[in-house]
Amino acid sequence: MKDKIYFYIAVTTLVLITATVMASMNFSFSWVFYLTILGQVLLVVMVYKVLRDNYTTTKTFDDFYEDHPISQQENYR
Repeated sequence: MKDKIYFYIAVTTLVLITATVMASMNFSFSWVFYLTILGQVLLVVMVYKVLRDNYTTTKTFDDFYEDHPISQQENYR
């Protein structure tokens, strides 16, 4: 993924965590409400951007996890 995608992920996460903290600290309802609405809009934009990102890989489902690939020989044990 491109670095631009990580920006959307970070901003969305920060806004939603901030809304959660503000709600737990009894901030004004209007502040929490508008920040939550903003977070939901950012979540939709983030999902769209991540799904539309031009990302390709050579991995398949046979490779199991990308950080811990299982070779074909280990599958037959």
